[in-house]
Amino acid sequence: MLKYLTLGLIASLCVMSGMAKATTLEDVKARGMLNCGVNTGLTGFALPDAKGIYQGFDADLCKAVAAAVLGDAAKVRYVPTTTEGAFAALSAGEVDLLARNMAWTLSRDTSLQADFVAVSYYDGQGFMVKQDLGISSARELDGARICEHTATTESSLTDYFKANAIKYSPILVTDEADAQRQFLGGGCDAMTADISVLSSLRATLPQSDDYVILPEIISKEPLGPVVRHGDNAWGDIVRWTFYALLTAEEKGITKANIEEMSTTTQDPEARRLLGVEGDMGQMLGLDPDWAKRAIAAVGNYGEMFEANIGITTPIKLARGLNALWTQGGLQYAPPFR
Repeated sequence: MLKYLTLGLIASLCVMSGMAKATTLEDVKARGMLNCGVNTGLTGFALPDAKGIYQGFDADLCKAVAAAVLGDAAKVRYVPTTTEGAFAALSAGEVDLLARNMAWTLSRDTSLQADFVAVSYYDGQGFMVKQDLGISSARELDGARICEHTATTESSLTDYFKANAIKYSPILVTDEADAQRQFLGGGCDAMTADISVLSSLRATLPQSDDYVILPEIISKEPLGPVVRHGDNAWGDIVRWTFYALLTAEEKGITKANIEEMSTTTQDPEARRLLGVEGDMGQMLGLDPDWAKRAIAAVGNYGEMFEANIGITTPIKLARGLNALWTQGGLQYAPPFR
């Protein structure tokens, strides 16, 4: 009898423990605010405007999630995080989501109690030089002084120069801002970082055309939103919010036509996406209009890309690998069914 009572007590305690531990979705709803970890300041990706409101590609992903979950894209508290401190902030519960330039790697995926849920931007490490250096290829950087920041960039850099039988002198810096100061002050001949970071930094320079991003890409850097390991339901929400933006672009759904499409489209997947039919929202623990709100808040993926970092912006990034799969890129959303 005692044995069964003990087992019953243990089972009850486990249930109570599970009940006591709120999910991220429950926390966000109770708080009425999404805490989103972003870069400390990266033009085009996450940077406060004159009113202190964060704008950019990554900031828009935060807004889309807030719109889906809370019904209001403005209900986001942006938490600036460094590369070194971002995962600690996520693990400690200081943020609900990381939406910043963090690359998905095996070591990060397995050792940091974090889950990458999608690739929002396919990136790669490259080089920026001053135009008057007179070079057009990274293979001409033999003997150059190169400013580098993280261990990840150092590893790729070492591999690239070794593979091409050329040498370089590393100039270690504390962060991208330090790299920029060294580079502009003549402390190094080239900067190395992800192409997105180099493009963002170049856009802030007074004579941006005086700086060249070389064509070589020497690493794979898949960037995307990150959630805490173990809360699969919250990971599903962030993942499918991003995929909603991608699918909207595939289906031609935009900020301007979303209301019209909601009433006129006969495409079954578009109807499921927009909550006209099916129970996609219920599967995620959300209401039927969750995806519609996300798209209405920031536009589809293509709109979000072009508005913040596209070729017509100061960042001047082409879609490239981030084009839809139907247009020669890698961006591909699983089906809404």
